[in-house]
Amino acid sequence: MRQAQAQILPTKKTGILGYNGIFPGPTIELDQGTKAVVHMRNRMPKNHPQWNHHLLAASTHLHGSASLPQYDGYASDVIQPGFCKDYHYPNFQPARTLWYHDHGVHFTAQNVYSGLAGVYVMHDEVERELLPQGDFDVPLVVSDAMFASNGSLAYDDRERSGLWGDVILVNGQPWPVMKVQPRVYRFRVLNASISRSYRFALSSGQPFHIVGTDGGLMPATQSVKNFRQGMAERYEVLIDFSKYTPGTRVELKNLSNENNRDYDHTNKVMRFDVVAAAADMKSDPKWNHIPTTLVDSEVMSLTDDDADKKRRFRLEKDGVVEPWTFNGVTWEDVIASNFKLASADPALNSVELWEIENKSGGWFHPVHIHLVDFRVLSRNGKAPFAWERGPKDVVYVGENEKVDLVMRFGPHEGRYMVHCHNLPHEDHSMMFQFRVGLGEDDPDPCDPMTAAMAELDTDPD
Repeated sequence: MRQAQAQILPTKKTGILGYNGIFPGPTIELDQGTKAVVHMRNRMPKNHPQWNHHLLAASTHLHGSASLPQYDGYASDVIQPGFCKDYHYPNFQPARTLWYHDHGVHFTAQNVYSGLAGVYVMHDEVERELLPQGDFDVPLVVSDAMFASNGSLAYDDRERSGLWGDVILVNGQPWPVMKVQPRVYRFRVLNASISRSYRFALSSGQPFHIVGTDGGLMPATQSVKNFRQGMAERYEVLIDFSKYTPGTRVELKNLSNENNRDYDHTNKVMRFDVVAAAADMKSDPKWNHIPTTLVDSEVMSLTDDDADKKRRFRLEKDGVVEPWTFNGVTWEDVIASNFKLASADPALNSVELWEIENKSGGWFHPVHIHLVDFRVLSRNGKAPFAWERGPKDVVYVGENEKVDLVMRFGPHEGRYMVHCHNLPHEDHSMMFQFRVGLGEDDPDPCDPMTAAMAELDTDPD
């Protein structure tokens, strides 16, 4: 993690914080079952180069991984400048699109907004057989930003409510153009914005074929004309360009959602320009194939009848300057308890149903539950949206919405976080923890604050 200059705008350089000094960070790609150790070094300056009111301590979260607690990016388990830490990732889960990003306590929003985010792709044999690969399997990291006249990033979270930029970036570039062949492409769409949600649609009116959600492949492909995507959600979509002649232009548009702040050009994301087909294109059997049946998974077979316990969580805010809370609890309460306070204590391998309700008015909250994949059972008492009928780890809870989720807690014991992925909300303490398989005073060999502490980085390179 280091400070760098990036060519985001055509004529100005922009100061960023990046993994290996780039934004997005390096894409990590591997096969299921390949254990990985990622060596994270905090080579950033002591204080943020623009907003030097905060120390550039960092905690890396591999979002979507069932990591042990001490390697999960626990918010208060930070790496100070000049220190390093090894993060161990088991990669035993089904194929999925993950991402890694900063999770440092109280300053996640500014650190991620400054560039500390990257894609992590895990493959397996089933997914490789079903879906496009290689050049036709493309991550799209969508984010937004505002820039000062000198090209630097500007930051205004509107009294901790959120930051909505007027420039849309894809893979770190504003409104890019991608040349595509007349065939089926798979796009791994990650919303890496810190506060903006999107509603994606194609200018041609053709559907997206959604094949994957946060936790991997869905049981069946869902074809939709548009879909809503909150911060940190990932959707794997197939777009079929096979019917277009070379020279056709298709635009990826943003129809937006309630409670966003939109500008003149935030309705545009990127465009695809269709070019001539490669001579050997049709040698790939996936060139024009949209599979219908995909993959069954244990989590998608869970029902409310499987739940050992039901818990209710309310997203609340009392007054203009008061922090957002889950059932009145904030991360400050967790810190004050010496990290013992847990708002849920599921037994290892137990199944629970969580009801999450947002009656706060004027806001939406993407809620991320660490460790687990869950199934969205219902939204406002009705079936979930078509695009979220797959394994999830983030659920969009819009204004006046209530969702029911079912999940199995495992495979690890220990403490994990739940938080809003509107990162200014998270930073101002909209976060709590749950404890799997342990009592409050039980010995915890995977204590995220002590089990794998950062060490002094003595490597001169």
